[in-house]
This record gives sequence, structure tokens and C-alpha cells, in this order.
Amino acid sequence: MSVPAAPIRTVVAGVGYIGSRHAALVHAHPAFELVGVAEPAPDRAATATAFGAPVYPTLAASLAVAPELVVVAAPNDRHIPLALEALAQGCHVAVEKPLGLTQASCQALVTAALGADRQVFVVVQNRFTPTAQWLKGLLEGGHLGRILLAQIGCYWNRDHRYYTPGHWHGTLGYDGGALFTQFSHFIDLLLWLLGDAQVQAATVANLHHRGQIEIDDSGTATFGLAGGGLGALSYTTAVWDRNLESRLLLLGERGSVVLGGQYFNRIEACHIEGYTLPTLPEANPPNHYGGYQGSAANHGHVYDNIYATLRQGGAPACTATEGLRVTAFIEELYRVAGYPGCL
Repeated sequence: MSVPAAPIRTVVAGVGYIGSRHAALVHAHPAFELVGVAEPAPDRAATATAFGAPVYPTLAASLAVAPELVVVAAPNDRHIPLALEALAQGCHVAVEKPLGLTQASCQALVTAALGADRQVFVVVQNRFTPTAQWLKGLLEGGHLGRILLAQIGCYWNRDHRYYTPGHWHGTLGYDGGALFTQFSHFIDLLLWLLGDAQVQAATVANLHHRGQIEIDDSGTATFGLAGGGLGALSYTTAVWDRNLESRLLLLGERGSVVLGGQYFNRIEACHIEGYTLPTLPEANPPNHYGGYQGSAANHGHVYDNIYATLRQGGAPACTATEGLRVTAFIEELYRVAGYPGCL
């Protein structure tokens, strides 16, 4: 990749676990310049000084350095307000998942981005995993035929090491629910691979974290696929001690595929009429956050895509409209389930 004469001046808003990862990546990327960090919490602001950029108590203060890009990595409920603030000042925006906690707020962001003629990138790095890229090409090539059945399961651990008192994780207002914070990556993959899906039935519950969190930790749902097939989802953050796996099973008219691993990073079955499975590149490991693990460490690909879009005329890997679709699916699932009435 050739480095542009003018690097992309970038501010990172929020430097918790994932925000610190973004700040480090921007700081190290030759096509970007970290010109500021916006972080109101004094302890995190002190940590942010290691990246060599000025630290500001608010995003508004950081915008005085005229960034071209603002990366929003604050708690979930702050994604839309901070992104709108950045757009209003003429910045492009990259927003950590989920894009927002309501379909209406996401639509307001889509509308604002169009009006400002600015790009909004949604950070869904699991799309760059080799197995996901392979499966996307497989489906676009029609190798499986019409998908008859899809099953998606995500079985992770989040316990006292994650849901610490006083933190925004696990709160209804800031977090929104496990599907937003832990599993929106997998909802995104479902919709990216198979198109729109319609929730038919859903049940969510707090099975293992009562008295500790205000949100769900487990759930199941069934949904209809755009092509007429059926789908099922199950998820939990109640697995003991560490993540177990995530699993995606697709049964098509001409074959079947099963992906496994923590974030669908392994091909566990592939049996397709007239098809030979190619050798895929090794997947990146998961992100490590102290006592727990997250999704794939593919954020470098996200920044390569942002550079290609802003400097080479490329297209965003995930647009705000796609992020809106994910939020709409989760919001509908929770509505059908009667959430938060399960608590």
C-alpha cells in the first residue's frame, strides 16, 4: 500500500479496551495520523498519553484540531450522538459496533451522513476473516443453491471479570443487551451473507447474572430468510470461565457448510456438489481483553478499507445503512421477546 502525501488526521473518541486498540492501530498505521484522543475519564485519559497525541475531555474540544476522521469507540449509547457531532463538523466517521441502539437513531445518522456527504464506516472486523470472505464468495457464486436452513449459535463467557460494578457493561441504558454488545458481529454476518431476515419468535432471559446485570445473558429466536428458508439463533454469555464457540450451519439445495471456532474462523464441514474446498489463509487470533476474549483481531483490515475508500475511491466494507439493518434486526428480536420484561 502506498502512503498518501497527507495522512488521514484521526481522533479516537473513547479509549477503553477497544478504543485503546483503535488508538494504537491509528498511531502505528502509515496512512493515518493520530491527532487527538477524546476521553472524559481521568484514568483512561492518562493511559491515552502513551499514544503521543493530545488528550481532550470532550469530542467537541478535540475537533478543534480539524480531524478528517473520528473513530467512535465510546459506550454503545454514545455512538450515535458522537457520530452526529463529528458529521456536523465535516468529519468522516468510523463507529464501533453496534452502530446504535435503535433503528430510529441509526436512520438519523444515515440521513445526516447523506446530507453532509461524509462516509460512515461500521467496524465489523469479522467480515475480513478468511472463512467469512470464502463463504461470502461461495454464496454469491450460487454454489449452495437456495439456502433452506440456517442455524447460528454463539456461546461465550462474560462474568465478574467483565461485568464489574460501576461499569457500563451490563446496564440497560448504556449497553442495550448482549445482542448489541457481544453478538452484533454475528447478526451482521448473518445479514451480510444471507440478506434480510424476519424474526418470527424469540425468547430472552437473564439466566446466570441476576443481581449483577440489567440485561439479557441468553436467548433463542427463529427467523425467516429472504429466499424462503428457515433460520434459528441461540446465544449466551453464561458459559463458565471462557468462550466456548460460535457456530454457523447452512444447508442449501446443493450442499452444506458448517463454520465453527470463536468467531466462525474454522471450516468444520463442507460438502457441496462438484466443489473442492480451497486452502484458506490462517485466521487472525481473537482480541484479548484481560480475563476474556473478543472477536477477530482484524481491525487493521478495517483501517486499510477506510484508507482505500477515502484516498483511492473504494467502497466502505460496511456502511451505516448495513449497520442500521443489524440494529433493526436486534431491536425487532427484543420487541418480539418482550425484552426487558424478562428481567
